[in-house]
Amino acid sequence: MTELLYQLDSYLREFTATVTAVDAEARVVYLDRTVFYPGGGGQPCDAGVLQADGVTYPVKEVRKGNAHIIDGDALPTVGASVIGVLDWERRFQLMRTHTAMHILCGVVWRDYSAAVTGGNMEPLAGRMDFEFERLPPEVIAEIEQKINLEIAAARDVRVKILPRAEAFQIPDLIRTKINLLPEGIAEVRTVEIVGLDLQADGGTHVANTREVGHIRITDYKSKGGINKRLYVAIE
Repeated sequence: MTELLYQLDSYLREFTATVTAVDAEARVVYLDRTVFYPGGGGQPCDAGVLQADGVTYPVKEVRKGNAHIIDGDALPTVGASVIGVLDWERRFQLMRTHTAMHILCGVVWRDYSAAVTGGNMEPLAGRMDFEFERLPPEVIAEIEQKINLEIAAARDVRVKILPRAEAFQIPDLIRTKINLLPEGIAEVRTVEIVGLDLQADGGTHVANTREVGHIRITDYKSKGGINKRLYVAIE
């Protein structure tokens, strides 16, 4: 099992690890521990480099299953000790963005009882779909004001890993329309914006809402029926 260092500390930028396997044809390196997030829940994967014996190996993509995909012909060898370094600017932008999406989700759930039906993000931009029958412009403006008040409130963001049975005793833990957690998962990682939001989530987040910056709702689309989409930018 790979130790997923990012699960409890999103601020780790550098780490040491041992190469446990290499797939030369697929350009994949497997490590015994990592800070690279593989993507999921709408959040893209991390990027960065691995360094070993004076050689730098660019990590262009990370996939679930601890697959670090290397850009270039050279690969480290099995058993090699490597230093991994994140593209921190990208990671921190994604942390801010992901936390912003939770703020948006938390406000919409708290004040409008609207469930999330989908979402996606990139550094400093994202979109989220909600179950709204109607979403007039004045409500969109109201939502934008409310989410920025939550940033100004400087709410702490806390991460825990709980036994599955304990986690699912938390009301409204799953905010998406469909529960995407596989049955076989024994532990559930939760992310709490204190006083606003508590969800099951695997991604990376800032430690306090004030780090997000400012959220601007840039666009709105009706996706048919009761599915309404909001686009946001992080400034």
